[in-house]
Amino acid sequence: MKRLLGIDFGEKRIGLAVSEPEGDFAVPLQTVTRTSDPQAIRQIMEIALQRDIESFVIGDPLNLDGSRGPASARVSSFARKLAVESGLPVEMTDETLTSVAAEERLREAGIDPRRHPEKIDATAAQILLQQYLDESSSRPDD
Repeated sequence: MKRLLGIDFGEKRIGLAVSEPEGDFAVPLQTVTRTSDPQAIRQIMEIALQRDIESFVIGDPLNLDGSRGPASARVSSFARKLAVESGLPVEMTDETLTSVAAEERLREAGIDPRRHPEKIDATAAQILLQQYLDESSSRPDD
């Protein structure tokens, strides 16, 4: 199984998570502070090289009705730039409510999400990557 890097794109911070080499589990990795797309892409590519990443999975912030809005358009633009710059495949996956789920997980672990917003982003990346891995493993053609 190839190693994947999950990306929870945000205007200020980008949460990252990585799949284990077996491809069964995603773990939170870190948060990248975003000042511009080129800067963020450079940092993500450095991490991808260090971690031997073969593909990216970016959360697509669809509206609750499944439609695409301005946030989804920004993420799609970033995903295209990342694909061009890295030369690696980029998959989009629905990330609806992953940040809410991440905050809930952190509270359950005794961590105040308001004091650690960077943990929300990395945990949201883990959740969206894990959902992607679970869906991929249940597809009959895999």
